[in-house]
Amino acid sequence: MPRVARTLAAAFGLFGGVVASQGPEFAQQYRQRLGGAIDELARVTARFDEDARATGQTREAALGQLRQSPDRLTSLQGEAMRANIERLGRLERQRQSFVEAGPFSRLTLLLTEGDTDLARAAYRDFEPAVPTTTEGLVTALLGFIFGWSVARLIAIPLRRLFLRRSLRTA
Repeated sequence: MPRVARTLAAAFGLFGGVVASQGPEFAQQYRQRLGGAIDELARVTARFDEDARATGQTREAALGQLRQSPDRLTSLQGEAMRANIERLGRLERQRQSFVEAGPFSRLTLLLTEGDTDLARAAYRDFEPAVPTTTEGLVTALLGFIFGWSVARLIAIPLRRLFLRRSLRTA
């Protein structure tokens, strides 16, 4: 039985290592999506600002005009544009936080401050990769240790159960 327990612990450890090693890769793919979202929102916002200037208005005045319009569609577009501008600001602050953070801090930032819509989209298109960075290798090792430890903890009561049965039959 001890050989089976060690084999299972190693298998759990390998599984944990493979899963954990994908964390940095997911964070990298998330950051790529983050950059794309910022680029697109910046383009939309710049176009809106150009249109506002062309009509002799500031951004805030143009947003106010849209939001106060009696036409429902126009007022909804004003709300949508306000939301786009606010989201652009949030995403730009998040990107700056990622730039300033160290390798392992980026994983924490993703978990605590990540944009839910971007994370879902990154997950939907996620492609696993071989960890070749220090961050990837360290997280793989930590995942292995975690998986191995969980398997060993699960094995303790099972080992006692099998020991009791073998003592009863003997």
